[in-house]
Amino acid sequence: MTRNLKKAKGSPPVIDPYLPGNGNFGYRVSRYELDVEYKVNINRLAGTATITAVTLASLRTFSLDLSDALSVSKVTVNGHRPANFGRSRGKLDVTLATPLAAGAALSVTVRYSGTPRPIRSLWGDVGFEELTSGALVAGQPNGAASWFPCDDHPSSKASYRIAIACENPYYAVANGKLVSRKTRAAMTTWTYEQPEPTSTYLVTLQIGQYEMHRLTKQPVPMNAVLPQRLRKNFEHDFGRQPQMMKLFVKLFGPYPLSNGYTVVVTDDDLEIPLEAQGISIFGANHCSGTRRAERLIAHELAHQWFGNSVTARRWRDIWLHEGFACYAEWLWSQDSGGRSADQLARYYHARLRSLPQDLLLSDPGPRDMFDDRVYKRGALTLHALRGTIGDESFFDLLRDWTTRHRHGTAVTDDFTGLAANYSDDSLRPLWQAWLYSTDVPDL
Repeated sequence: MTRNLKKAKGSPPVIDPYLPGNGNFGYRVSRYELDVEYKVNINRLAGTATITAVTLASLRTFSLDLSDALSVSKVTVNGHRPANFGRSRGKLDVTLATPLAAGAALSVTVRYSGTPRPIRSLWGDVGFEELTSGALVAGQPNGAASWFPCDDHPSSKASYRIAIACENPYYAVANGKLVSRKTRAAMTTWTYEQPEPTSTYLVTLQIGQYEMHRLTKQPVPMNAVLPQRLRKNFEHDFGRQPQMMKLFVKLFGPYPLSNGYTVVVTDDDLEIPLEAQGISIFGANHCSGTRRAERLIAHELAHQWFGNSVTARRWRDIWLHEGFACYAEWLWSQDSGGRSADQLARYYHARLRSLPQDLLLSDPGPRDMFDDRVYKRGALTLHALRGTIGDESFFDLLRDWTTRHRHGTAVTDDFTGLAANYSDDSLRPLWQAWLYSTDVPDL
């Protein structure tokens, strides 16, 4: 027992027990500037990351998350070489020659390269992934470190400048506004600026033989980046996105990003679509000309408010992302002439009752945080709340929530605390039944 206690004492502290190896102490990042070159045919990545941060305590050593697949050739801190840097278990560890005081400016430059590959996790492979002709980044929840050094936890938000150089036939997409596109010889460098604070898992690269199409400027600028062969199917399958955007702006408040919304459709099939800041990524299988993926299109768009702008500070509160985005699917279904939100709630309530009732929505555990029951029970929780406080108060609450925590992070207690302002009666029994008990309550 004594030996175990000593070992626990010497082990690194944990920011989030769902991802105990992720995140780092001692500093707060405000900006990443990434200059990356990617050779598609040989899957070779070379980059320089400049990270602007401030120390939160007196600092002699610190670490960044970075995949072991990438090697580091040079590190500087505030323009000077550190006393030492090394790699261990997905970390870049840096030891300074002279300690920095709390509140000191910290500018870290890392030069790195290698053959990027996804990071293996409880939820499969995440992060940088080769496509048949190109690449994508699927960062949720811990894949950012597969392609750049970072403080990889959702509570750590920063602005970004991303410059990506790749061979000329390829189109490169990253977060934010495309501020320059320069071609030199066989390579083109695409530079994007993302000013809004963004969690690392929501930062993405999408590279393929794509074309960009402007879709609409109202109510929010919307673009599509996809292979030419899928253009006709896209116009049908994604054709109602402007109406979705109009509905969600009305119900959830102003679209939270200054640069609009981009949908990327890869030339390959993808098992599931995924969200990034200002971007959603779908596979060719979601663009079949049948509109079968419209539920998912609404879900990913809703994440721009719930998950991307208002982000769970810890992964146990993932229902604040997925339950809200799932409920947005039901709201769109009703608005577009499909089944009503109430019909869908009753259908999925019956389904949940038939499944194992052993999931705690407020803390589902790392293995189950992407379980479909989190999505559906989260949506049902919101439907039960709406039925309790009424439509006017419910949607006022959602708009207050997205405004109050815009580009920030929040936990479940923040939402339940805010909801109390919109109800004359105590909501404690509702939260106890839906969030803090495993049995599925009556609807």
